[in-house]
This record gives sequence, C-alpha cells and structure tokens, in this order.
Amino acid sequence: MTVRNRANPLALAILCCLQERPMHPYEVAQTLRSRAKHESIRLNYGSLYSVVEGLAGRGLIQPQETVREGKRPERTVYAITALGIRELSDWLSELVSTPSKEYLRFEAALSLLPGLPPDEALDLLRLRANALELRLRQSEAAHALAHDQGLPRLFMLENEYGDALLRAELDFVDALVTDLENGKLDGLDEWRGWYVDEASTRQWFPTDATGSPTEENKK
Repeated sequence: MTVRNRANPLALAILCCLQERPMHPYEVAQTLRSRAKHESIRLNYGSLYSVVEGLAGRGLIQPQETVREGKRPERTVYAITALGIRELSDWLSELVSTPSKEYLRFEAALSLLPGLPPDEALDLLRLRANALELRLRQSEAAHALAHDQGLPRLFMLENEYGDALLRAELDFVDALVTDLENGKLDGLDEWRGWYVDEASTRQWFPTDATGSPTEENKK
C-alpha cells in the first residue's frame, strides 16, 4: 500500500496530535488552535474532517471508539497506527532536512513587477514595507510576552522563524525602495520608457537580434 501523499501539512499536524493520544477530529482542531498551530498551518473544520478520512483510508490512523457527550452528536475517536507513526517520522524528517521550492505570492509579484508603472510600484512597495514593519513589531511583542509568561522557546520556534522571514523581507523591500528612489535599479530607465510612450513594445527580458531570448535568459 502506498502511503506517500505529503502535500497537506494539516495531515502531518493531525498525526502529531494523535501520536500524543487518541482524539476525535473536533478535539484535534481545538488542540491545534489552543497551541496556535493555525498560524502556521491552514486549518478549517471542513477540510480537517476530509483529511482525517483520507488518513484513515491510507491506514495511517484508525477508529478506536465512538463517544457521545451529553446531547452532542456521536464522535469517532481515532488512534494513530504503527504505519502512521512511521509516516509521521519519515515525513517530518524530510521537511526538517530537505529544502524545497515554495512558490510565494510576493516572489511571483516581483517577477511580474514591470506590469506596473515604476512610480506606482514604488508606492506599493512603501505600503508593503510599512505593513511588514507593523506586523513584525506586533509579532515580536506577542512572542516576548509569551516568553515572559514562561513558554519555552521550543514551542515558539515557528514564530521565531516567521519573524526572521519578516525581517529578511523587510530588509529586501527597504533596499529595493531605496534603489528605486535613487534611480539605482538597473533597467529602471527602460522600465520608465515603457510608460512614457504607451505605444512602445514592452520586452521584459533581453533578446538577441532575432527577437528571441538570449542564451542567458533561456536558462
């Protein structure tokens, strides 16, 4: 039986919860939310139940019992299987050890930035820098408070990583804004020219004499 289907980190989070003890799906969701894992992993109840069914279908978890609390509907408690424990270990090890390409929205926007006039792009980048700085300050304050309240660093590593990414992005955007303001961005004059003459041809990548991408830009 093939168990390798590692596109959804919510499945991994469910396996981690069930490694602690058997739970029903609603309890898994509450556990993840109480630990703020929804800040790092997309979580909604509808998708969670679908993922639970998928894990059960692959033999990674199995129903253990059905319980009822008061007038609430019956809930199925799931336990992780031996196969699920192996998959959890293999999957988490892969994520920790092996970098992978992630298609970020801002990366896509930067690759298509010439689709906006330079001055408009500059204004938008300034807005992004302000938003990043505000988000970083709020995040750092929240994490400092959690630390002061005794939460060990082990349980804030994803937040620490997130702050590092925010700082790196803010530094990049600030530097890009400065280069645009000072006219130091290579290719800026050509970019401006596209929007001075609306009839001009906008060639986003250097071409050879035939109009084909240069060998360098084919790579």
